[in-house]
Amino acid sequence: GFLVIAIGTMPKQTDVRSKSHKLLDAIDWVIAQNADPNSPYFQKLDIQKIAVSGMSCGGLQTVEVAGDPRITTVGVFNSGVLGNPGGGMPGMPQVTKAKLNEIKVPTLYLLGGKSDIAYGNGMDDFTRINHVPVFVGNLDVGHGGTYGQPYGGEFARVATAWYKWQLKGDQEAGKLFSGKTPGLAKSEGWVVEKKNMD
Repeated sequence: GFLVIAIGTMPKQTDVRSKSHKLLDAIDWVIAQNADPNSPYFQKLDIQKIAVSGMSCGGLQTVEVAGDPRITTVGVFNSGVLGNPGGGMPGMPQVTKAKLNEIKVPTLYLLGGKSDIAYGNGMDDFTRINHVPVFVGNLDVGHGGTYGQPYGGEFARVATAWYKWQLKGDQEAGKLFSGKTPGLAKSEGWVVEKKNMD
């Protein structure tokens, strides 16, 4: 399994926005728990395999911290760095396209197709990332992805396969993303591109 830490509250529960540094706080906590003999997680976590991911504003938070050397894979969902930082909603992380150069690990973008408000920014990120393995999948469902569907729908299926591959070395799960024609390209509705892979 995976240990998953969510840094924010569910939408509309509060007006308090989470901050990007909480992703790094979570990594600090996990590493401390793994080392603490009094923790239920003592020596049960692989602290050499850590993902950070986020959806929409959370995707920008992910990009903001993605250069941390403890991170081994990145997921950016329904998101992309704005070409004009400060032009988005109040409280959004003010990251620039230059931050993409700090990503040092395999990266997955999942976007909701052209009707996703983040589509242009996410695809522009993909175009600019030329130094690490990067995969982008588009499913024409808009900015909300499929998260409201049972078990998170297609976005959750694909993200879980990515984590199984990147964090656990599951080659079967990796077939969704690897090969000349990735398995995801054969899944109904998905349009995929990749660089620096295989």
